[in-house]
Amino acid sequence: MRTRRPWAALTLLLACTPQGGGDTDATTAAVTDSTPGTDSTDSSEATDTATTGPTFDQRRAADGDDDRGAGDHLDDDRGPDRADEHDHRDRRRRAARARPRGHVRGRDSRTAGSASSGGSTPIRSSFRRIGSTSISGPTRPGSGFEFFGNDPVPHSGRFLLYYAPGWNNGAKSTVLLAHGANDQADRAWANPGESGDFGCGQSTCPDIGLMQELAAAGHRVFAVSHAHSQGDNVFWALQIAWAIDIIRERTGVDKVDVIGWSKGVMSSRMYASGLTGGHLEYRGDIDKLILIGGPNLGFDYIFRYGTAHNAGVYADFGGKIHAPGPHDELLIFGLWEDRSEYAIYKSAAGDNYRGQLQMLAAWDDVYPLTGTANNGLMQWIVGDSESTYYGEGQYKGVYARGKGIDYAIQQGSVIADMIDAGIPASISTHLLCGDLNLNDNSVLIPGIPNEIAGPSDGVVFVDSCAATDGIGTLTDSAVLKDINHLKLGWHPTAAAQILTWLGQ
Repeated sequence: MRTRRPWAALTLLLACTPQGGGDTDATTAAVTDSTPGTDSTDSSEATDTATTGPTFDQRRAADGDDDRGAGDHLDDDRGPDRADEHDHRDRRRRAARARPRGHVRGRDSRTAGSASSGGSTPIRSSFRRIGSTSISGPTRPGSGFEFFGNDPVPHSGRFLLYYAPGWNNGAKSTVLLAHGANDQADRAWANPGESGDFGCGQSTCPDIGLMQELAAAGHRVFAVSHAHSQGDNVFWALQIAWAIDIIRERTGVDKVDVIGWSKGVMSSRMYASGLTGGHLEYRGDIDKLILIGGPNLGFDYIFRYGTAHNAGVYADFGGKIHAPGPHDELLIFGLWEDRSEYAIYKSAAGDNYRGQLQMLAAWDDVYPLTGTANNGLMQWIVGDSESTYYGEGQYKGVYARGKGIDYAIQQGSVIADMIDAGIPASISTHLLCGDLNLNDNSVLIPGIPNEIAGPSDGVVFVDSCAATDGIGTLTDSAVLKDINHLKLGWHPTAAAQILTWLGQ
């Protein structure tokens, strides 16, 4: 790894999951407004019986406020540099070249196939439950959309908290599940097949997930679901903290076990490290922290395969995946067209993928570019490999143009800061990673370019996922053979390992 690996986590990981699907599990969901520095929540009881509450717009109108006004800035407080606490200084230096500049509270994501930069919005001053609803039985498409008041671009401060069956009477530990990018709690944890075949990392998908496994074993299980599936990891980290507040109040426990997957590793780790833009310190309320498929030393997957991602992302080519591309210009019918709204970079078109910027790190000094891509079905030579990765300087794009990974890292990676902040030694941390046989197409993630430049789970290098940098107490780690990034959160082997760790 080289010095240009700043701070960011896993965003594209689950961002590879196809768009679509509703909320389908046997859980109770509550919508909350979140606010930095508050430790309160509505005291109304969530039950396993369907209830009806006012919608997002009804509650907002009743309260006489509008969340769409001019926003406050979140100033990033990175915390002291603790280089003396780590032996891997050169690794951290590789990650330290760029330091981000701060965050603006706002509507920070877009829906698939269109862009919405939105305006910034003020930080809320308290929680407010919008209502609670039980989801059980058959699939109910769009339930999450309904929970957010049918608002296609809900306030970034709102999130769903799901209550699994047995949340109030389980005999074992209390667990909060944190999903990754381009995902939501139901698909990630309760119904891996909700978005259809291939959406779970293989050709056919199960209809039960880790949530059911943990609940059946006697754990009290909750899951957070964020308003924007590519959102700022600072906001996500704060919402994990506030979800823990609600869980502690509901259950009476002092500490919660947190399981983060993919981009959820980033947000979980950032809360545990107190990396929340100066709004909230870690409050000592996590017992075990299980990090699944996380970019603990960052990832460069988005930039690595030239134009191979473009067909899935850019609408010009029929793309529908809600994930950023590495190009802000495309050659369309012989003309260069601006497509900044789809790109990972901050620009006049918006700051739509801040959560992905935060996870970036350059790995080309460890694993050189391959010039080819493999989507689990075939391998092919990709165009514009070097210009995509290094930007329009020495190399020139033929089919697409972009500014390169170094430029993106400078705009917002937080990997170095996350490592420097460190996970407290009081937290028992566990790492769960996948390692694929890259010569066996049957184990690769079908339908998207896989990470084939070095040992990986198809998205994140094993060297990044299994890195111990900045972890105060590493209790255990496991690298599972031939279980890809999208299977790590539900596969029976992974579930068995997680249950073992929770029981220790």
